[in-house]
Amino acid sequence: ADDRVQAITLTGSELAGSKVAESSGRHLKKTVLELGGSDPFIVLSDADVDAAAACGALARNQNGGQSCIAAKRFIVLETVADKFMAALTRHVEDLRTGDPEDPATDVGPLARSDLREKLEDQVERSVRAGARVVTGGTRLSRKGYFYAPTILTDLSRDAPVLKEETFGPVAPIIRVKDLQSAVALANDTHFGLGASLWTRDMSLAREIARELETGMVFVNGMVASDPRLPFGGVKRSGYGRELSDFGIREFTNIKTVSLANSVSKA
Repeated sequence: ADDRVQAITLTGSELAGSKVAESSGRHLKKTVLELGGSDPFIVLSDADVDAAAACGALARNQNGGQSCIAAKRFIVLETVADKFMAALTRHVEDLRTGDPEDPATDVGPLARSDLREKLEDQVERSVRAGARVVTGGTRLSRKGYFYAPTILTDLSRDAPVLKEETFGPVAPIIRVKDLQSAVALANDTHFGLGASLWTRDMSLAREIARELETGMVFVNGMVASDPRLPFGGVKRSGYGRELSDFGIREFTNIKTVSLANSVSKA
């Protein structure tokens, strides 16, 4: 409400974003909102499966899985699903959990007790709905709010770990029969921040990127923040862009000055 504030940018939850947008609208001030995500990690039949699995383990578990752009849903074509599952499981089980200040640590604790409890509840409800735990699936007995890096499979389409944002080291793997099913499932969320797509066919990658309802698509790599690239989402993941020249323009007022040539000649 302060007249000195000209615009607002927020990185946070859907609820926080809606409250900020409501207040900003009341005061007619521009906002840029970077909110939650349920990013799909899509592995096609021609993908480098080993490279995808190694990247997927990092993309899901970086910062203890507490990242809006972490890979949240692994959507894999049936033809490579078994190979990908085995490779991802191996990479996830190789991750070291421990003190985040220790350079050897790969996965640290969750930030708060309530966040771990919410993640546990999401996993437990998904298991009750038919999901199978491949690895992990439990808290760790040590100081701090640790939860074991987890992989789930055999999920129903309405499983909580698919329909809700999971903010922790839990990777659900969903098998699909064809490309159309993969795209449809990727878009079956009210979030739309980023997507990671794995294929050797760059022409096909461009086509799929146009169909994915996300603000960002990274082909054969994890979704990342790069100051050279515009960063932001669509749908309930927010609006506007950070970084790059697009981010600068978000908080630049465009002024039009038209000068009519009214000087008369002597």
